Amino acid sequence: MSGTLIRAITSELSVRAFAIEGKDIVEYARKVHGLSVLSTVALGRALLGTSMMGCLLKTETDSLTLQVRGDGPLGSIIAVSDYLGNVRGYVDNPSLELPPSPAGKIDVGGAVGRGDLIIIKDLSLKEPYIGRIRLQTGEIAEDITNYFAISEQVPTVCSLGVLVGEDLSVKSAGGFMIQLLPYTEDKIIDLIENNIAKLPPVTQLLSEGCTPKMILERALSGLEVEILQMDSIDFICPCSRERMSKALISLGRQELSDIIEEQGDAQLVCHFCNKKYDFNKEELMGLLNEATK
Repeated sequence: MSGTLIRAITSELSVRAFAIEGKDIVEYARKVHGLSVLSTVALGRALLGTSMMGCLLKTETDSLTLQVRGDGPLGSIIAVSDYLGNVRGYVDNPSLELPPSPAGKIDVGGAVGRGDLIIIKDLSLKEPYIGRIRLQTGEIAEDITNYFAISEQVPTVCSLGVLVGEDLSVKSAGGFMIQLLPYTEDKIIDLIENNIAKLPPVTQLLSEGCTPKMILERALSGLEVEILQMDSIDFICPCSRERMSKALISLGRQELSDIIEEQGDAQLVCHFCNKKYDFNKEELMGLLNEATK
């Protein structure tokens, strides 16, 4: 289920860029969560965008969480990335389907509705950095572009795409993100704008065999592009039985006692990967003893 994420910069150091191919990652998410076509596209875009944002982090203990919290029938979309771009995520309503948008496309914006885009960066400090903006379209890529403009004052173009086939499997998934560094000349800005205006959709480029590197070369045509790093990325969830045990202990003595008395056992399910963890009565009694310490 691996994908590819590249980081690049132009030779005159005026533009940094990222591109991702993540078909297998989005397909894995589709299978794990039993996603509809609409939910596959919505969560897929969020995973791809979050992965590229995550690789802006500095250290291996950092993480970035993207939350799309709209009032539409899809509910919230949550995606988390580490500093390498490995991701995980889920959507509240995985089975949602809606009619196409007025433009005849999958209506992710209508499914998301109005609300907020929230970016949380855990940088191993006392408090995480939290940025929040109002959703502009709910289509994910446009809202990420708007987030960088408003919250970080970094001119950015983000493009994301997920194509689902008639058999409901993911046929292509990827995207790119281009950011202008300080003092970029107007002629370079104009060049990039013209290039992007001529680009076909990302899913079409991927379906035609373009690699992430080739996509960036087309988006930045006329500029010399240096690839700084190329990484293999995955859908990775760090959940474990130990973490679930700590979650049960954190409920406190009274609530754990109620679970033991009323149910006898417990099953915890990870939101991100749907893995199930079963705890029998004897195990719960042991956790109850730890909760009293």
